[in-house]
Amino acid sequence: MNTDQNPSKWSGMPIWYWLLIPFVFIAVQAISDMRGNQPLAYSDFKIALKAGKVEQLTISDDAIRGTLLTDGIEAVLPRQEADDIKRKGQPRQAFVTVRVNDPGLVQDLQSAGVHFSGEAQNTWLPTLLSWILPVALLLAAWNYLGKKTAGISSGWAFDVGKSRARVYQESQPGVTFNDVAGIDEAKEELMEIVDFLRMPQRYRRLGGKIPKGVLIVGAPGTGKTLLAKAVAGEAGVPFFSISGSEFVEMFVGVGAARVRDLFSQAEQKAPCIIFIDELDALGKARGIGAISGSHSEQEQTLNQLLVEMDGFDTNKGVIILAATNRPEILDPALLRPGRFDRHIALGLPDLSGREKILAVHAKQVILAPQVKLATIAARTAGFAGADLANLVNEAALLAARRDKDNVEMSDFEEAIDRIVGGLEKKTRVMNQLEKETVAYHEAGHALIAELRPHADRVGKISIIPRGIAALGYTQQLPTEDRYLLKKSELLDRLDVFLGGRVAEELVFGDISTGAQNDLQQATDMARHMIAQYGMSETLGLGTFEELAAPLLNPFAMQQKKMYSDRTAETIDAEVFKLLDAAHVRVRDTLLSHRALLDLLAKTLLEKETVDRATLDLLLGEQDVRQARDKAADAASPADAAGAGSLQTGAAITVRSR
Repeated sequence: MNTDQNPSKWSGMPIWYWLLIPFVFIAVQAISDMRGNQPLAYSDFKIALKAGKVEQLTISDDAIRGTLLTDGIEAVLPRQEADDIKRKGQPRQAFVTVRVNDPGLVQDLQSAGVHFSGEAQNTWLPTLLSWILPVALLLAAWNYLGKKTAGISSGWAFDVGKSRARVYQESQPGVTFNDVAGIDEAKEELMEIVDFLRMPQRYRRLGGKIPKGVLIVGAPGTGKTLLAKAVAGEAGVPFFSISGSEFVEMFVGVGAARVRDLFSQAEQKAPCIIFIDELDALGKARGIGAISGSHSEQEQTLNQLLVEMDGFDTNKGVIILAATNRPEILDPALLRPGRFDRHIALGLPDLSGREKILAVHAKQVILAPQVKLATIAARTAGFAGADLANLVNEAALLAARRDKDNVEMSDFEEAIDRIVGGLEKKTRVMNQLEKETVAYHEAGHALIAELRPHADRVGKISIIPRGIAALGYTQQLPTEDRYLLKKSELLDRLDVFLGGRVAEELVFGDISTGAQNDLQQATDMARHMIAQYGMSETLGLGTFEELAAPLLNPFAMQQKKMYSDRTAETIDAEVFKLLDAAHVRVRDTLLSHRALLDLLAKTLLEKETVDRATLDLLLGEQDVRQARDKAADAASPADAAGAGSLQTGAAITVRSR
């Protein structure tokens, strides 16, 4: 969609040009006054007056203008002035001289019989400039400050209250629903908006009213803005796009004026769509923060938006779409029926959705025949739409850098490693002891993941340093998308977190700082199991932590806990009990499979990277499967039946040091 830009021919002219106009006028007037007049010194004028060469005079406050008789003038004036006058060959020559304080001038003129008159001084222009020039300089300074602080595109101070929304015309739709994949439910929901804009009479005939506003909520990169543009492209109507931060300025009242102007423009171009991106910058709940007052600029802008949404009729064909990734801080008045009637949540795409998104972006690159998008989708669990677009682009850049004719599967695999783990640090050299520590650490993670029945299978192990601090990582590939996890599954994940730390203890009899991130994740998971999911026999079915949004209450940290100090001590004790039990289980497992641990670590030291196929050969597929089945049979009935309320999507697990 092309932006509709019809700037006036005067809009690009700097204000300094307008300030030069009066000065040019003064200069032209001064030149016209001097044209044809011979400059003459006052002393030479007095000499010519006494010699009878002055014919007539006009006297003003600061100048004397008159006519000289040129006959015999060379005997009166100095040679240079006389030559200039005689060269023109005229019997009379106009002259001008600066008036000085000469009290006897009038008497001398009367004695010489010269006809003279006075001239009133015209002061209207200097007086006018004395008023206009300061105001013009003030406006110029305001305009310059506005451009520096607010980026006013037109360059005029009077345009500060104009809406800066970019308008995309219906003649160039650009983005349609064909460009959006992986969010089929959201597309179906928005198709009703498209149908109304295309055929409004279909809904009006039964008295139905289309929702005034649709709020699209989702994590960054899930396609909120793309979906809004696709709605405008499908409907074939003008699309006003603006960010919430572009309303609020340093000048009081500017944001409210821009809201009014935006809705005024939208009504003139109806049917159309108004899209406000990052609505949380404009619609933050009023009263948040001790400094924020009821009359702040942000709140005035929000109040004006609420008034405008109440004041317009959707039957005119103006639909408001908004997007945010922080719905918890929005003002409740925005979310009530009659304003943003519908809320559409965009989550991370599932396996099928990721494959469809990859197919959309893969149209722009040349793929090798062996590339399977389904395999890539399985390896990219937890990726948002923007992440998948970046993955395809990174793979294409890697292939181009190697001068390939098409993008191969290896390029995608390396791109995934680069996005998840960071850039390879080939220049980072570790000593032999550090390298062995990293190898056993990652081997411990991988071996525990393979031996636990409810853990995700390992896809790749690497001890190549990546990113800022990662010295190695173990990548797990989920076999399916998961939204509920049982207690037994959480306990297995807890074991995988501790696998690297326990492997260091067994092999080296010492521990390193490399397990800090693993311990953090293990502690968080154990605390969630006890305090949120009710998975403690000691504490029972209670939950002790709320998933509250602290931004809605800036003093939340000062509130009292909803449980006693004794309960807090019990929670801490239960958390460490879970961690200690996991430590014992992992230690027993690694002790009974020490030979496999040494073999895997040795292979990592030799090859630095072990893929799934190599891992199967090293561990022995049948032996590992029997060990997993045996561990599953040994699980207690309570653990197998306990269900956690954890709602989560499957994600690639990376253990980095």
